[in-house]
Amino acid sequence: MIPMVILMFMFGIPAFMMDFTSSFSPETIESLDNEEMDRMIHQFSALMPSVVLMNLLSIILPWLYYALMESSSLQGTLGKLAMASIVTDLDGDRVSFLRATGRYFGKIVSHITLLIGFLMAAFTERKQALHDLMAGCLVIQKESNIKPLYDLPE
Repeated sequence: MIPMVILMFMFGIPAFMMDFTSSFSPETIESLDNEEMDRMIHQFSALMPSVVLMNLLSIILPWLYYALMESSSLQGTLGKLAMASIVTDLDGDRVSFLRATGRYFGKIVSHITLLIGFLMAAFTERKQALHDLMAGCLVIQKESNIKPLYDLPE
């Protein structure tokens, strides 16, 4: 979120924007006269590029963070590194950016299954969540007894 807030500030996206757009109830809009309605439409349309940019950033930045970190030589996000976990493919090798991207967007499926996709990790042999199974990935501890299909090199 910190990089997102910095980028929003750099692009001049107002922090009050969400309060502005969410404060209009149907009753409020119906009570406006034509001049007030025109002013409100002008204010709202002036904010639309910022709203679109903010929404794009909220999709692109987390995707790039997870996919780039997990496909890098670090093989994990900062949280995974703190827990001594790494993301590998089924052979124990570093994942590609494309595979890390598939894993990231596969989490959508894990979410829409009422989080059952995440709970699957408790019941699969190699502790894989649904998005890991879909992407062909493993999240392992560096000193783990959960093994990939082949032994990891020392």
